[in-house]
Amino acid sequence: MQQTTSTPRQQWAPELLLKAQDVRVVFFDVDGVLTDGGLYFSGEGEVLKRFHTLDGHGLKMLQKAGITPAVVTGRDSPALRLRLRNLGIEHARFGTEDKVPAAESILAELGLQWSQTAAMGDDWPDLPVLQRSIFACAPANAHEEVLAVADHITTRCGGDGAVRQLCDLLLAARGAYAGLLADYTS
Repeated sequence: MQQTTSTPRQQWAPELLLKAQDVRVVFFDVDGVLTDGGLYFSGEGEVLKRFHTLDGHGLKMLQKAGITPAVVTGRDSPALRLRLRNLGIEHARFGTEDKVPAAESILAELGLQWSQTAAMGDDWPDLPVLQRSIFACAPANAHEEVLAVADHITTRCGGDGAVRQLCDLLLAARGAYAGLLADYTS
């Protein structure tokens, strides 16, 4: 019988953990971050999206640790709204090209400042939010201009576990990773 352990296998650079330790809200883009960036249309014109379960579990763990996941996206779809509802994500702004005012409205609702934010984006419209956040993250397949401003670049691509990698890092920075892991390995 194999013995289980709650000792984390993942390690992060101490400077990343230090930079991310005050994060209380994370702004996520959708297309290219929570999804692979592809847009799938049914014959009736319905937009279909593929989400990764690793990312979903990471978002739930953020909430357990007291970090609020928020979505600010330029698009809107019933599939996205259903996924966010299923994950319990209450703070979202849809169909917004200028993402800073949308993010600032969420910050006002939460009583938080930019110095308490992380953000994950993959393309130019995400740059203003990434640049204002204390911790900027990009999936491996993000545009080069986004990669250039990121404090951290995941090894996974958008829609394929990149969000989970950021969630795990933030959980570790918050000091919650090992405890949450223990809930599953004890």
